[in-house]
Amino acid sequence: MKLIIAIIQPHKLEPVLEELDKEEIYLKTVSTVLGCGRQKGHTEVYRGKKETGNLLKKVRLEIGVNEDYVEPTIRAIMKGANTGTIGDGKIFVLDLGDCIRIRTGERGGVAIG
Repeated sequence: MKLIIAIIQPHKLEPVLEELDKEEIYLKTVSTVLGCGRQKGHTEVYRGKKETGNLLKKVRLEIGVNEDYVEPTIRAIMKGANTGTIGDGKIFVLDLGDCIRIRTGERGGVAIG
């Protein structure tokens, strides 16, 4: 089991979600976050408004998957989030020690879905 964390540009959320749906990856958590990378002081245009500064609006996706879904998940995120410019984001893949479904108490890959 793996936990995939992706930090992407907000305007790329819908294309990423569409690509994940195509790969039949439906279980995900999405958060709005602030962060900065190598583009410190970079000016971005978001919904017609210029944003400048060290902390830029980003979207964080967290997706727990079984081993068979790791590469399809990564490919879907990359396809949906790629603009070819600085600030496209990052994908982190972490080992997931356990997953527990609260309702039933199921554990491991079965609990992920």
